Amino acid sequence: MRLGVLDVGSNTVHLLVVDAHPGARPLPATSHKEELRLAEHQLADGRIAAGGERALVQFIRACLDIAEDQGVEELLPFATSALREAPNGEQVLQRVREQTGVDLQVLSGGDEARLTFLAVRRWFGWSAGRLLVVDIGGGSLEVAAGLDEMPDMAASLPLGAGRLTRERLNGDPPDPDEVRAVRRQIRTDVARLVRDVTKAGTPDRVVGTSKTFRSLARVCGVAPSAEGPFVTRVMERQALGEWVPRLARMTAAERAALPGVSAKRAAQLLAGALVAEAAMDLLGVQELHLCPWALREGVILRRLDSMAKLNGRSVQEGPIA
Repeated sequence: MRLGVLDVGSNTVHLLVVDAHPGARPLPATSHKEELRLAEHQLADGRIAAGGERALVQFIRACLDIAEDQGVEELLPFATSALREAPNGEQVLQRVREQTGVDLQVLSGGDEARLTFLAVRRWFGWSAGRLLVVDIGGGSLEVAAGLDEMPDMAASLPLGAGRLTRERLNGDPPDPDEVRAVRRQIRTDVARLVRDVTKAGTPDRVVGTSKTFRSLARVCGVAPSAEGPFVTRVMERQALGEWVPRLARMTAAERAALPGVSAKRAAQLLAGALVAEAAMDLLGVQELHLCPWALREGVILRRLDSMAKLNGRSVQEGPIA
């Protein structure tokens, strides 16, 4: 069947259409996204402004037309931190339902971490052993660890690359004192996760997902996406550590000239690098494998698993390659 996943994130609103059925690897059919940056439409009190709401409704309507044209049988719509944390999030969700008919399901930070972990487990399979998964989004950082398909620990922190850039790193380049202050805050917050991650056991493989990690990996010399999804991509902590002070001295335009960095994401690359470096350092990670699957694929896989259960079938797990 053909499924559509509508992901309303802090940075991007993304429709992913896949061909899928229980027990098989979802195959991407088409993708449509826009850098809506919903979090930037927030007022001083955190509410989503009317302009952001209108832009969201307009984009969802466009996605519905694309889904219809592509023969999507079922749409799986969800939202993350921008709507989860907005004081008027419920009102925005209600107006989206009234004007588009789409019922966005707001995921908790823990749900994001668990679904991303599921996607990573299915991508790498059981042979990867115990996993530690780190995801840096626009609004939050998710960390999950465990041996099975559901992690033994899952946590979310308000350390998204977009959020930190918007709230704490306004200069171009930012003031060095600001960078040091943000670095201290990030490390204090990440340190609170160390005990829970340690209790989950020593990981056999550490995995990073999200556009932020992909961009940082390219800057560190990892193979580009053009070489295909099955190329092994590993980012080393030492290489990242060497780049962080350089990124701090660069303007957004200079970062945008780096390989794998888009002009729209360049401004928040430093914040993402500070979070990634802190996570790798404090969690004792020397190298991090990149995974092309993340939250959207986790949502698809959960839906396929529920379909399999309804049909009385078992789901076979293992490497997809």
